[in-house]
Amino acid sequence: MGEVWAMKVLVTGGAGFIGARLVQALCNAGHQVRMLSRKPPQTLPGGDASIELLQCDLLDASYDLEQLVDGCAVVFNCAGELHDQALMEALHVDATRRLVQACKAVAKTSGQQVHWVQLSSVGAYGPVTHKPNTPRIVTEETVTAPANQYELTKTRADELISAAAEQGVFSYTLLRPSNVYGPGMPNNAIRQWARLIKKRLFFYVGSADAVATYVHVDDVVSCLLICGFDPRARGEVFNLSNDCAQTELVTAMARALKVAPPSVRLPESVVRRVAFLFSGIKSFPVKPSRIDALVARTYYPTHKLKRVLDYQPEKPVGNTIADVLDERL
Repeated sequence: MGEVWAMKVLVTGGAGFIGARLVQALCNAGHQVRMLSRKPPQTLPGGDASIELLQCDLLDASYDLEQLVDGCAVVFNCAGELHDQALMEALHVDATRRLVQACKAVAKTSGQQVHWVQLSSVGAYGPVTHKPNTPRIVTEETVTAPANQYELTKTRADELISAAAEQGVFSYTLLRPSNVYGPGMPNNAIRQWARLIKKRLFFYVGSADAVATYVHVDDVVSCLLICGFDPRARGEVFNLSNDCAQTELVTAMARALKVAPPSVRLPESVVRRVAFLFSGIKSFPVKPSRIDALVARTYYPTHKLKRVLDYQPEKPVGNTIADVLDERL
């Protein structure tokens, strides 16, 4: 990527799981960070001298976004709503549109182009359209087909960002990671999976070639930095995942938990039949969506990242999944 001059940058969602680590990395690299968060963090990474903290809710349409963007050469948009569907349209689409408009207005006034890095998701490509266990390779050329509200609104945000590109005024890079994991992750899905393994209740479903699509948070942050400052990233969409065999992930978790790796494998048809019979019991743990995840064979190769930016993930899932297995198990 070459030498990068210190810049003033804006990070939205700067107190979040990925955003906080990005702020730290930017400070470590010598950049001045304007950090936007709905709630003030308990501690500031990088030291007060490196960070200008602004407490603001992007859902507040009365906030002066041009003032927020003023002086920033790069905007890292890490703000997102994972749970409340009623807020997703307003945050992912409406607030993004207003912030993009503010970036362009400031750029035209100052004469300094603004580069936008969007933290998106491979969810933009949607689920497999045939049977859940159908082999599927998703690249940046795959047509988007979002299914749920989160995927739909994030994809619409991607589209309006790319449509806003204007030479000398506004450029962008879209980064679409798969399932992001790491210390302090708010999503408990991996920990719940690990608890089943620890209690020796986990069993494989279907064929042995199911795929786990995860990427370590440190790899996501490293890639965000490159997308922010490497000119080769401008105007591009990149997928980021560190796919591995599901058996590799499960074996690694068992090793970290100091238990024997699971060996039981049940036919998919049998498990689906059982799930259907007990579907009326809300607490029954085997749901169709969980079965879909356990038999998935979708891959998100990172060939484009390697070809364009000479980047590839550095933290294999099997070697680092123990980072999220803590005393709460």
